[in-house]
Amino acid sequence: MNNTRTRVCPVERANSLDNKIRKWFQNPGKILAPYIKEGMKVLDVGCGPGFFSIEIAKMVGTDGKVFSADLQEGMLEKVKAKTKGTELENRVIPVKCDKNKINLTEKVDFVLAFYMVHEVPDKASFFNELKTVLKENGEFLIVEPKFFHVSKDAFQSTVNHAEKAGFIAYTGPNLPFSQTVVLRKN
Repeated sequence: MNNTRTRVCPVERANSLDNKIRKWFQNPGKILAPYIKEGMKVLDVGCGPGFFSIEIAKMVGTDGKVFSADLQEGMLEKVKAKTKGTELENRVIPVKCDKNKINLTEKVDFVLAFYMVHEVPDKASFFNELKTVLKENGEFLIVEPKFFHVSKDAFQSTVNHAEKAGFIAYTGPNLPFSQTVVLRKN
């Protein structure tokens, strides 16, 4: 596989991940409305600058939590800057991941992995760790880019890794330029 497909998006490109044009095509509220309810605990793994984390924090309300997990401290700093001094500051908890570990011990109701699973070198360990973090009957939405970045076969391989870890795969939402799957822990 080409190294650019597994390379993590650098902090310097964070603005390309968080803009109004993207929100038009990938509106977090519309995409996540069927899955996220008030009071939930949600893990946004590979959160980047918080494009989804901020909207999730609004959706889970005052009794919910969002664990914004990323490998790069610079991305987490961008998330912290967005929430500082707002009502979301106590709802969004930054989590610094290691290369092969998410570092979250709290159980969550829902996991979002948007355009990042292709960057994970050890998918078997990734899914096994998420299975321990996700509550019983919890759901996990994976969204990956189509075409050049993640082939249909590579996406199917990801789904196969998830199923081997014990997840059940369901059809995900129809999103432009994306491949999706909803995984459920049972």
